[in-house]
Amino acid sequence: MGIADSFGKVAVLYGGNSAERDVSLKSGGAVCDALSKSNVDFEAIDATGDWMSRLMAGRFDRVFNALHGRGGEDGKVQGFLECLGLPYTGSGVAASAVAMDKALTKHIWVGNGIPTPKYTVITEQTDISLLSETLSLPLIVKPAHEGSSIGMTKVTSWDELPSAIDKARSLDGDILVEQWVTGSEYTVAVLNGESLPVIKLETDHSFYDYDAKYLSDDTRYLLPCGLSEEEETGLRALALKAFNAIDCHGWGRVDVMRDDATGNFYLLEVNTVPGMTDHSLVPMAASAKGMDFRMLVLDVLSKASLKG
Repeated sequence: MGIADSFGKVAVLYGGNSAERDVSLKSGGAVCDALSKSNVDFEAIDATGDWMSRLMAGRFDRVFNALHGRGGEDGKVQGFLECLGLPYTGSGVAASAVAMDKALTKHIWVGNGIPTPKYTVITEQTDISLLSETLSLPLIVKPAHEGSSIGMTKVTSWDELPSAIDKARSLDGDILVEQWVTGSEYTVAVLNGESLPVIKLETDHSFYDYDAKYLSDDTRYLLPCGLSEEEETGLRALALKAFNAIDCHGWGRVDVMRDDATGNFYLLEVNTVPGMTDHSLVPMAASAKGMDFRMLVLDVLSKASLKG
C-alpha cells in the first residue's frame, strides 16, 4: 500500500465564516493541490452552510483542518471531530482553545517562566484612563481571539487608544493591550516535535500586519535569520517550550519579538493552524529543511489523530 492509499479518504476543511475566511480559502486550495498531485483521495469542504452533515455522510478516514480563526482554530471543530471519532491534523480541543485566546496563552507562559510582553486585558467595564499606571507607550492593541493580525493597531499616543480599542472591539469583546517591543520580529515553525529554522521578518509597515502577511510583495523573509548559531538554537528551544506548555500537537508556529535595547526575546502567540499560502511561513521553514510543500502537507496529514 502506498502512502496515498494509507490515508484513506481525506476531508479538507477550509473557508468557514471567520474573519480569516479569505486566507483559509487560499490555504485549503494549496493543500488540495498538493493532495491531488500526490494522488490522495480527498474532498474539499467549505465549512459553511450544512457542512457538518456533509462531513458526517462522507465516510472520511481523516481530516486536514485548514480552517483559520474562530470556529476552526479555537477548539470547536476539534471537539466536533473528536465526537465523530475522525482523526484530524493539528492540536486538540484544549490546546486550540488556549492558543486562540492570546491572554490565556500569556497567563500560561508567565506561569512557566516563558518571556512575553507585559499586557493587560480590558473589557467594556475597564477604565482605560488607568492603563498609563501599568503600561507605557507605545502599545499594540489586539482582539484577544483573532489571528492574522486582524483588528490590531499600534498606539503611540494615549489619544489614539479609544479608537484602537473600538476597532478591536468590533471583532471581540475581550481586548489585549500589550507593551510594544521595539526590535526585530521572528517566527519559529514547529513540526511534529521539532522546531524548524527561524525566519526573520522585515516589513516597511509599522508592524507585520495583515497586508504585510498576505498581500504585500515587499515583505522580506530572512532565512537564514541572521542570529548566531547559539542564539538560534536557544530561540528554537524556547519556542518549542512555549508550544509544549499549552499542549499543542502536530504543527504550529510561534511568533517572537527581540528587544533591540536588551537583546531579549519575547513570545507573542502560537498559531495552531498556520497559513499555507504563497506568503506563508511554515512552508518556508520546512523548505529550509529540505521538505517541499507537497511533502509538508503529507507529513502533517500523516500525524492526524484523535487527541482525546
